[in-house]
Amino acid sequence: MGIFSRLGTLIKSNINDLITKAEDPEKMLSQVLLEMQQQLVEAKKAVAVAIADEKKLQKQYTAESDKAKEWERKAMVAVRAGDDNLARQALGRKQEHESIAGQFQQQWLAQKQAVEKLKDALRLLNNKIEEAKRKKNILIARKKRAEAQQQIANTMQGLGDTSAFDTFDRMAERIQLMEAEAEAGAELAGELSGDTLESRFLQLEQGGAASEDDALSELKAKMGMLEAPKGESAKQLGAGASAGGGGKDDKHTDGGAAPSAGLGLTPEDLKELEDLDLSELDTKEAKKA
Repeated sequence: MGIFSRLGTLIKSNINDLITKAEDPEKMLSQVLLEMQQQLVEAKKAVAVAIADEKKLQKQYTAESDKAKEWERKAMVAVRAGDDNLARQALGRKQEHESIAGQFQQQWLAQKQAVEKLKDALRLLNNKIEEAKRKKNILIARKKRAEAQQQIANTMQGLGDTSAFDTFDRMAERIQLMEAEAEAGAELAGELSGDTLESRFLQLEQGGAASEDDALSELKAKMGMLEAPKGESAKQLGAGASAGGGGKDDKHTDGGAAPSAGLGLTPEDLKELEDLDLSELDTKEAKKA
């Protein structure tokens, strides 16, 4: 194969490929139907002309037949008149018109058969066009379904790609950063305007952290885990000793039973009292007296 033949084949293949890609089924079907409609119109015109020719030949055949009958009638008149020569001439004219009528009759019958065939072809073409219209609607519906399925497939394929979700994650991070910057800006604006200072004083007036300590103390007291301070235990001990009327001698004499009975102390409280220096407490009481 020569270079020019190969080049021609390449050009033709590229052109055919471009034509195939450019073909839209819906547009192509519409164009084909339009051409078929135009052919139907031309066919109707041709059939109409053929029918007109048939009618014309029929009229000519009828006219020549009528003329032949008329010359026959004239020949009969001449015979009645005894003019045989005139009758022969009239019969000659009759034969001429009968010959012409026979020719028109043959043409008329042939044209009539052609018209019937054209009518059948016209009906067939019209049926084909109607069938093409129905097929066009079906094919267009199938095309739309195929396009919808392809669109869904493309969308699903796009969802399978993580780039879209990565974009969502990046946008979420950017929004979080914007929120943090907005909160920082609001806090800075509050500090500069003195709002933060007022809020701190407001927390101080409402109790702030002290309220949390109070809540913790209440919880420990409810659970029986809160112990009385050592100063209060010492005061309770001094009050018990005064009520008993004795000092250090009474403590040694009673063996620690009286204070325990008077105050209702637990063994742990008694152990704590033993560790205290009671002499110092007596000296302080004496000075106060």
